[in-house]
Amino acid sequence: MAQGKFVAYYRVSTNRQGRSGLGLEAQRETVRSFLNGGSWSLVGEFTEVESGRSDERPELVKALTQCRIRGATLIVANVSRLTRSVAFLSRLLEAGVEVRFCDLPQIEGPTGRFMLQQMVAVAELEAGLIGDRTRKALAAAKARGKKLGTPANLQRQDLGRERGRAARTRIADARALDLAETIKDVRASGASSLREIAAALTMRGIPTARGGASWSATQVQRVSNRAT
Repeated sequence: MAQGKFVAYYRVSTNRQGRSGLGLEAQRETVRSFLNGGSWSLVGEFTEVESGRSDERPELVKALTQCRIRGATLIVANVSRLTRSVAFLSRLLEAGVEVRFCDLPQIEGPTGRFMLQQMVAVAELEAGLIGDRTRKALAAAKARGKKLGTPANLQRQDLGRERGRAARTRIADARALDLAETIKDVRASGASSLREIAAALTMRGIPTARGGASWSATQVQRVSNRAT
């Protein structure tokens, strides 16, 4: 059964379909049926009128932004409604948002990325398996009392930690940009102080960077500083 928060993304190929709702209501019904039961909430819905071959998806960008802000999962009626381009799916899955397809209910996490990205994911899977075998081999060697680590390896570990910090910084900067428009709307509604903005973000159910339910003035200040 579905659990958590979801943002629905619908796509129709023509303006006529967008105006008439042709195909759109079927997608909505598919999403509703998929989410039936469990403990979930639909926190946003976005409809795109665009060709499946186009990578220009402003409504999809908005949907992904809401997913990141709210810690929600993107839900799509079926794969063809999103895209038929493997390259586009790869970029989508790198956006840091979990995606569910109603016609592929088991497509999620590492297995989902493997199936959706096909040959691209094969390399990713192989790298993961190699890493797992390496960790197990090192653990076995350590259990035998073998001293692990060489200067060259330690340098690589330092480089890995540096890259990890850089990746976390990029994620934090991207989230701050995602939240900038929401904070702007909150200010426009009358909240002026950091404490008032924090209260408004909490009321809207937007989680903090660490997944907390309540915002503080300090957290708002940090996000605002990153976004400028």
